[in-house]
Amino acid sequence: MLKKLGVALFTFINLDRKSSVPLFQQLYAQIRQAVLSGILTSDIRLPSSRSLAKELGISRMCVLMAFEQLNAEGFIEGRVGVGTYVSPNLAAQINQRPAVERRHTKRNKPEIILSRRGSIIAANRAEFKSQIPTAFLPNQPAYDMFPFNIWSRLTARRLRQPSIDMLNYGDSFGYPPLRRAIANYLRDARGIKCDAGQVIVVAGTQMAMSLTAWILLNPGDGILMEDPFFVTLHEMLSGFGARVINVPVDQNGMDVSAGIASKPDARLAIISPSHQYPLGVTLSLPRRLELLAWAAKNKSWIVEDDYDSEFRFSGAPLAPLQTLDRNDRVIYAGTMSKVIFPSLRVGYMVVPPGLVDAYGAAVHLLTRGISTVTQAVLTDFIDNGHFSNHIRRMRLVYAERHGALMEAIHGELDGYLDVSPTRAGMNVIGWLPPGNDDKQAKQALLEQGILSYPLSYYYTEQPSRSGLFLGFCCTPPEKMRPSVQRMAKALNV
Repeated sequence: MLKKLGVALFTFINLDRKSSVPLFQQLYAQIRQAVLSGILTSDIRLPSSRSLAKELGISRMCVLMAFEQLNAEGFIEGRVGVGTYVSPNLAAQINQRPAVERRHTKRNKPEIILSRRGSIIAANRAEFKSQIPTAFLPNQPAYDMFPFNIWSRLTARRLRQPSIDMLNYGDSFGYPPLRRAIANYLRDARGIKCDAGQVIVVAGTQMAMSLTAWILLNPGDGILMEDPFFVTLHEMLSGFGARVINVPVDQNGMDVSAGIASKPDARLAIISPSHQYPLGVTLSLPRRLELLAWAAKNKSWIVEDDYDSEFRFSGAPLAPLQTLDRNDRVIYAGTMSKVIFPSLRVGYMVVPPGLVDAYGAAVHLLTRGISTVTQAVLTDFIDNGHFSNHIRRMRLVYAERHGALMEAIHGELDGYLDVSPTRAGMNVIGWLPPGNDDKQAKQALLEQGILSYPLSYYYTEQPSRSGLFLGFCCTPPEKMRPSVQRMAKALNV
């Protein structure tokens, strides 16, 4: 026999008339919870909408709206000529326990089972929380020097009367005018051999590397990778099931011979030859040629990460490894994050002709590309000469800020922090005295509101000497010495 719940027993309903949540939503939520918690069990007959409205002092429309939503979600059902009931068999499906037990039993956390790839990725040691830029946070551009007035004007013009194709999903390969603009820039400024058809627009270097892993790697494939290295990339590739071979770096860059000896049949080599990350050394010409010969012989691939080579303080930027490639084995990756600002999330790849369709298909399936409006604004920024002007200006600005950092450190930390000047890039390494722990140094700086990274963070094993990876580009010259003084205070110098 069906059970009927009288309105007088509907005491679990407690409506808050001062709440911003509409009354019908409150009623819906409380009845729903009563079903889920077992207060209302399967096949219980509910009061009529009229009597419930009278009992609760609300309009009948509120009750009808709540019942309608509960019915749509399967919690209750109306039976013609009989009334409204809690849906049958819900107790078994919800795995109901007695109400008293539920009230006094601590809720167990559900068991989480990740895939093997997910487990590896979830255990990564990369720092993925947003970091507020401080004086020495690496890889931060000079936000105060970017021409936001120009960028705002270009953005407003594009959005004033946008075309339909500007608002629709874009080309998976990237906005065609931007691909042409990037190809022209790379040919003129970097000597890259390419046409617009080889350029793929991506959401930064990490997306470029992720696409490469999807397209070129099978689980267990070997990858030659510099040690020290870009931590996030190392963890991501391990998550794909690749076998990462950590290859030592010396004053001539990655020890290519050692890497090949460790894994001659490696499928991929990932390298930053112009300005190694984070040590800043350059891969020598003999090692470049050795790496290219290995890739051609073994039908392997080389990913060249050219992340900040535009910022060379004296002379022209070094020619990329790709310009020496005669066998189409180099995949070139660049980014706008260091040149413009990180949240732009625009990078690019120059891929050998035979890989273009595979990369385009991967972008289409995995992300559908990035904002066409953003790409269009960036195209205007490049085509109107603002991009090249900004790079030339930033070379001078960064050279000045680099000099200010060197002067401040020699004045405030001389004999304690050993910093060698760099000829390019956005960061330097401050070597600590023997016996100092760079992780402890990082924590001491953090307590003074300064965020930097310990050099050991980038190594698979503890390096022979500890140091701090220091960015200098986002700190104006007049603030450099006060910032270094705070560093000296934090390090008790």
